[in-house]
Amino acid sequence: MTSLEAEEKRLKSIEREIRSVQSEIEKTSRGEGLEDCDEELTKLQLENTKLKHRLEILNKAISNERKNSPRTSQKPPVQSNITEMVSITDHLLELFGAAIRASFPNLTDPPVIITPSTNAKFGDYQCNSALPIAQVLKNQGEKVSPRDIGVKITTNLAASPLVEKTEVAGPGFVNVFLEKKYGVNAISSVLKNGVKPPKFKKSRVIVDFSSPNIAKEMHVGHLRSTIIGDSICRLLEFLGHDVVRLNHVGDWGTQFGMLIAHLEDRFPNFTKESPPIGDLQAFYKESKKRFDEDEVFKKRAYSCVVKLQSGDPDSTKAWQLICDVSRKEFQKIYDRLDIKITERGESFYQSRMVDIVKELTSKNMLEEDEGRKIMWGEQHGQGIPLTIIKSDGGFTYDTSDMAAIKNRLAEEKADWVVYVTDAGQATHFKSIFSCAKRAGILDPTKHRIDHVGFGVVLGEDGKKFKTRSGDTVKLVDLLDEGLKRSLDKLKEKERDKVLTPDELKKAQESVAYGCIKYADLSHNRNNEYIFSFDKMLEDRGNTAVYLLYAYTRIKSIARNCGKDFTANIKKIIQETPIPVEHEKEWKLVKVLLKFPDVITKISKDLCLHHLCEFVYDVSTTFTEFYDSCYCIEKNPQGEIIKVNNGRVLLCEATAAILGECFDILGLKPVSKI
Repeated sequence: MTSLEAEEKRLKSIEREIRSVQSEIEKTSRGEGLEDCDEELTKLQLENTKLKHRLEILNKAISNERKNSPRTSQKPPVQSNITEMVSITDHLLELFGAAIRASFPNLTDPPVIITPSTNAKFGDYQCNSALPIAQVLKNQGEKVSPRDIGVKITTNLAASPLVEKTEVAGPGFVNVFLEKKYGVNAISSVLKNGVKPPKFKKSRVIVDFSSPNIAKEMHVGHLRSTIIGDSICRLLEFLGHDVVRLNHVGDWGTQFGMLIAHLEDRFPNFTKESPPIGDLQAFYKESKKRFDEDEVFKKRAYSCVVKLQSGDPDSTKAWQLICDVSRKEFQKIYDRLDIKITERGESFYQSRMVDIVKELTSKNMLEEDEGRKIMWGEQHGQGIPLTIIKSDGGFTYDTSDMAAIKNRLAEEKADWVVYVTDAGQATHFKSIFSCAKRAGILDPTKHRIDHVGFGVVLGEDGKKFKTRSGDTVKLVDLLDEGLKRSLDKLKEKERDKVLTPDELKKAQESVAYGCIKYADLSHNRNNEYIFSFDKMLEDRGNTAVYLLYAYTRIKSIARNCGKDFTANIKKIIQETPIPVEHEKEWKLVKVLLKFPDVITKISKDLCLHHLCEFVYDVSTTFTEFYDSCYCIEKNPQGEIIKVNNGRVLLCEATAAILGECFDILGLKPVSKI
């Protein structure tokens, strides 16, 4: 038997004796089997005192055994073949969770609190569970100091290749110091294997976003849904999920009757020659004006709706023409913003709406209400019911959304569905989800469902963002203004004098579209935000311009090392460790190691501003590192004397992680800016 096995056997023996003594204490405390006999009770009370003393000795013995045991005092060697970064927070939650449960086995679901440290002298992370555990124990009638709790937790803490040491400070705070060897290996793996995502169970995810209306131009109101939805898709794709990007466009309904009727009047030959209706917005306004003012036209518009819904060939042709014009205009916006999305409009669900009504009727879930048929969610009479059938027999958005969620979960076999719309629709989707659960369509044990709401875009006056004339801001006009402003900014910095025309155009688009996306994503999506080109285009602070400049500068460092470095970079990566001796080197490494934590957090709350905060933190920390730690040393003549290969590799790892973050955010950095 090895010494380790012998120690393990001795520990188990002591633990068995403790359980036996505890059992005897309970019996003597209850006076089991005794009648009213003062003499016997006195003897048992004396025995009880002796047993408690023995228990105290045994507990001290097992504590010492665990402290000195090779099993816990010697850390296993840090793995040298780590292939990916891990979520440090998740790892520490698991590590400390096990230690807390071992320390306090009688507590149900004890609090496990892990936070990053705000001061390096107090470690890199902290376990702040001691105080809340002390409160729980106090409520149960047991008084234990938080510091003693912290000590007990560390006593039961298993070894970890990520943790160098722990210290108990103040009233039980456990300071955690990361193992530098882990940091070196993890960052080296980024250079060797690329930026890898944290491990997740892969799911089929449908993301419903953007969703403009046919025959209407995309406006600033579609901006947030489009940008946030695309970024969520990029994140989920990075994590390895099977992502379906759906554009639930408004391509059906009463408005198409007036559009078809107006098309028949304006372009009677439309079935043979494609009508020149490039300005669909103006065409829509014309038809709407006639619909509101001309009763004869209104009646004909309603008859056109009936013909369309019955499958009339000419009406269907007119509808397709109008949809095609809109699609082309939408696609121009999506191409400029690099958005990939598949259209699946309301028309797709027409036959499925008939089916969902039949299903809900067969389950006796529809109720009559003033001529219409409504459906309550899981709590009858609470919230707002869905209107499944209108009093005139027609369907509604509620019907369409019930048919859509049935299609996505039952036909498409989605494990997870995400709806990206403004926060004003939160109540509507709450009702949809509740009714879907009641109908047995949505099973919370099998499906994840999220409504990703967001606040409105405000102008610099703090009011809803509109043009000076009070009209809604067209998205195409907003993008054009962004291009103009970004070009002015580049010329102001005289970049047009050092960049080729092609490089200048790429930089202009990178800055224009990047600043619009980043300004949106960097704000908590649940809040409103003020749209200001002046602030977006600032080259200081947490802006796309600052970050794009920083990234381009970082990427240029390796190129500036000369051909010897760039030609042999693969060999250098294999042979050169990442430096962590200088405090700024280690600080940068620690920030980069938070990448999996940030990605994991966003996968839970779908708030992209966490990633924006992270890239800004990386960029500012890199600046501290670069200012304090030379990477390339030159003589007065500008000739390279020495290249610190390890530090240049740290620059490359920083660029790799920033590049992945930019891709998730939909930013397109350029090599020269």
